[in-house]
Amino acid sequence: MDLLTLLPLLLFGVYLLNRRDQRDRITLLGSYLSRYRIEKLMENLMQGYMRALGESDPARQAAIWSMLSSAETELSGQFNAFTLDFAKVDEAQTRVSKLALALPYASRWLASQTFDLRKALGIHAHALAQATSAGQPQDPKRKAFTLMAELMLMQHTCHWFCRSRTVASTRLLARHQTTYEQVLAAVAPDTRQAYLALIRA
Repeated sequence: MDLLTLLPLLLFGVYLLNRRDQRDRITLLGSYLSRYRIEKLMENLMQGYMRALGESDPARQAAIWSMLSSAETELSGQFNAFTLDFAKVDEAQTRVSKLALALPYASRWLASQTFDLRKALGIHAHALAQATSAGQPQDPKRKAFTLMAELMLMQHTCHWFCRSRTVASTRLLARHQTTYEQVLAAVAPDTRQAYLALIRA
């Protein structure tokens, strides 16, 4: 069999293995996320923030901010519970490849080029808790922008785990018209420092 015949077969084999690996990751993460209302709360908060930021009447805007406060607290609590739950998963299943493109089971045979999703989720949980803390009064608009960035970065991490860094960044841009670099610049400094230390280690 010549190379021109063999190459398509090899590429197809890689494609099939990649799909299986990604399907397993999606199933694993989804099985834990399905126990919580995180995605629905995120959607409601994002929509609420956009509505508040677009409101010209200060009284109505203040009412929206107040209404969103309880959703922020609930989301932070739900995400913290999810993080503690997911922390029980074996490390071999939670490694995330740092490679830009997905290669089948790269997190297993290139372990030095990975980071632990459980640790990343811990960073996100801490960031959400800090951003929603009642003990940290701040301008509602600034709080909204920070929380939106924190949520987008967390979503990017989950997509990175399930697919690849490139796919995660592409989805972020398509869904929120925001680049990965812009999100990193917009999160709290402590989040950015801890996150970059993890993924660059």
